[in-house]
Amino acid sequence: MILDYAIIILYLLGILCLGLWSGKGMKSLQDFSVSHRSYSSLVVFATLSASFIGGGFSIGNAEKVFRLGIVNIAALWGFSLKEILVARFIAPRTAHFPGVISVGDLMDRGYGKTARIVAGFFSVFLCAGIVGAQVKGMGVIFNVFLGMDPLLGILIGCGIVIAYSTVGGMRAVVLTDVIQFCVLAIGLPAALVFGVVKLGGVAAVKAAVPAEHLSIPGCGMTIAGFISLFLTFLLGETLVPPYVQRLFIGKDAGHTARGTMLSGLFSIPFFAITGAIGLVALALDPQLDPNLAMPYVVRTVLPLGVRGLVIAGVISIVMSSADSFLNGAATCWINDVVKPLRRRPLPERRELMLAKMTNCVVGILAVVFAIKIGSVLDILIYAYNFWAPVIVVPLAAVLLGARVSRAGFAAGTFAGVTGVLLWNRLLNTPAGVEGLAIGVFCNLVAFVVANKLSLKDAGPRAKE
Repeated sequence: MILDYAIIILYLLGILCLGLWSGKGMKSLQDFSVSHRSYSSLVVFATLSASFIGGGFSIGNAEKVFRLGIVNIAALWGFSLKEILVARFIAPRTAHFPGVISVGDLMDRGYGKTARIVAGFFSVFLCAGIVGAQVKGMGVIFNVFLGMDPLLGILIGCGIVIAYSTVGGMRAVVLTDVIQFCVLAIGLPAALVFGVVKLGGVAAVKAAVPAEHLSIPGCGMTIAGFISLFLTFLLGETLVPPYVQRLFIGKDAGHTARGTMLSGLFSIPFFAITGAIGLVALALDPQLDPNLAMPYVVRTVLPLGVRGLVIAGVISIVMSSADSFLNGAATCWINDVVKPLRRRPLPERRELMLAKMTNCVVGILAVVFAIKIGSVLDILIYAYNFWAPVIVVPLAAVLLGARVSRAGFAAGTFAGVTGVLLWNRLLNTPAGVEGLAIGVFCNLVAFVVANKLSLKDAGPRAKE
């Protein structure tokens, strides 16, 4: 076990030093948010993949498959489809938006300053919720794998992330993401292979798990519930701030589109792998706490040394999401809330300083939040329910080059929020269908109708 500890310690120190070193020469908010905008498609692929593969899509996926079966893998492929659609239809158009560094920049171009500020607040709220969830996950990982007190694990893991993401900005995030992606892309498949071999092969795993775990929808889930879950993953993180930033860091739109497509395609087998680890855990010990499915497999089936590498990979999963959403929160707060509310523009150096301070403050608040709140997941889902129904439709319309209006944004926002509240609170999610999809549909209908009416009244001078 000493070898495993040595690997983990050296890995964390290496990530910290590399992240701090990469902050050299950063001079502006642009540098902090999108770096030098010259990354290749492979780098875009690696950093985007590392950003979305958080605790929920790995450890959480294994836990859900342990409970429900492969239906959760199929539902997660909604996220994969989203990435592929963004790569096909949105990423190639990024060349039409020079100088963009945030969601608010795009919303301002379509709907004005008010929409930019609204998008900024929702962006910060969403990013902070996701960072809080990842910080909570750090405590669990350090506790389960290393026997460390959860609070100490949170302070160590989050302290490293806050340090390098504050000093190095997007450059540090991308550089560490690439390394973290390589580690987790090797480590988690290794855990699955060793687990399947230990059980005697794929046929032995199938024979050891309940038949309903291998069917869709299975385990008491209805078809409507499955479709709702699929749509939640399709829409829940669509065009969230860190992913939008990734659309503007490539050498050109072609590199961005290829990197995004590769990320979407990679997520399909990756979600199957992390979910299958849950099946291996179920076959090894049906009485196991489902939340410990992935840690149990890693600790049980992997040999010395390899186990340390995989634990480092699992730590990478959480760190790579946390740093991206920290950077997204800081960027959106300064660029989309502070700047448009000021009468006088901020000097570049002051913008950068405030962004770094915000990055640090959000990280510290996430630590406090994770310590004080027992369940971050409920807050995370709550944040998703007010991101997609408010922002996704009008933001996608701008990126796709549609003719838009401020009336469309206002009507869509009101309809989306109202739809979510009525469906979830008043009707109590009928048939197990989540309000997120309902809210997006309400937003879409109201947005289209109000847009057509306002543009028709405005005539040919309507803003495009």
